[in-house]
Amino acid sequence: MNRVVTSDIALVDGEPIPRFAVRIEGGAIAACGPREQVARRGDALIDLGRRAMLPGTVNAHNHSFQSLLRGFGDDLPFLEWRERALYRFTPAILRPGADGVYCGALFAFAEMALHGVTTVCDFFYLHDGGNHNARRVIQAALDVGLRVVMARCFYDWEGAPASYRETPAEAARRFRELHGAFAGHPMVTVQPAPHSLHGASEAMIRAGVECAREAGTRWHIHLAEERYQVEESLTRFGATPLRVIEKLDLLGDDLIAVHGCWFDEGERALLAERGASLAYNPGSNMFLGDGITDVVDLDRRRVRIALGTDGGCSNSRVSVLDEMRSCALLQKVANLDGKALSAERALHFGTRGGGEVLGLPIGRLAPGERADLCFLDLDDPSLWPEQSLAKNVVYSLSARAVTDVFVEGAEVVRDRRLVRVDQLELRDRVRALTDGWMR
Repeated sequence: MNRVVTSDIALVDGEPIPRFAVRIEGGAIAACGPREQVARRGDALIDLGRRAMLPGTVNAHNHSFQSLLRGFGDDLPFLEWRERALYRFTPAILRPGADGVYCGALFAFAEMALHGVTTVCDFFYLHDGGNHNARRVIQAALDVGLRVVMARCFYDWEGAPASYRETPAEAARRFRELHGAFAGHPMVTVQPAPHSLHGASEAMIRAGVECAREAGTRWHIHLAEERYQVEESLTRFGATPLRVIEKLDLLGDDLIAVHGCWFDEGERALLAERGASLAYNPGSNMFLGDGITDVVDLDRRRVRIALGTDGGCSNSRVSVLDEMRSCALLQKVANLDGKALSAERALHFGTRGGGEVLGLPIGRLAPGERADLCFLDLDDPSLWPEQSLAKNVVYSLSARAVTDVFVEGAEVVRDRRLVRVDQLELRDRVRALTDGWMR
């Protein structure tokens, strides 16, 4: 039986539409519009009443296991944070029998669902000699009910923990194996992700891009996140990060650059010229003191832009609704202009923009898109007065207003509670795993 889900109002491409309904068939939106035009005899009707319907938000960059490290590396600059939090506690997460990778992912994805995230791209590198950990992350997403893009990392810098590292041949073989295992899966996409210019050798980056082009997918890479990374790139390669990728003849419309805080004007123009995309992480960039990506200029140049939360220990929040607010406000202060970036544009980045960057039919309330929906309580004070719904969603919304979330047409959050995961059991599992780490 097909289902029709309706509420008092919806944001459709940023515009409020009253008494809006979507008909769900096979996990997709088959039709949408006024309820009386969408519902058919025999459809199961779910009327959520005093709710605002939004497309589910898209988290275009995350490291799920890092949610376990929340609070363990706060108030540190990037390099100290990496050594004292990330590298220090990786062995505890990978401890035999702990299943820390799955626990961290389940924790991160459950919290995301409660904040209205319906798709997450997990940039994952705790491989430990195979794909078993990546599969546990994918399983955690499916157990919560989220759509997942597994950005399988290619990492060979000898300064990183051994559990991160592989040879280019191993990484390529394991990527092909994982990609093949989930080919055609409605909820799982696998894409390659050479870590960065400092985390991946030229051979490793080339291996990742070759895999992407062989599989017909996008590929991800951290670029120009910190100023030191630009200086290091100039010293090692005689060029800034994006220009190194160009010199390697790898820059195309399949590239998803992550962060880009220190892209200069020429690099921003180059990104636009080649049709590449950006996964922007404003909360994490502030948390680590990285810098401010010039999103206004990139958007003016029509670069595809999505929003990500980054890892739970380099931001402490996993809400794309939060990132929309941070994105808009950072651009206003960086440009000394209250009109620099509108709420409606930030909302686009966190929904439709995520689908465009990841290459998936998500992030819109439109026929043919996947039925990923988020509902907000119109009676929550954070949405009063009802002057401009889009602006309230971006600037004033409280997380408590998120009431219901559907992914692929199925409920994963109902009345502010997870449908598939016991929240108290998850709390106990996180507590048991992390207890004693700082002793």
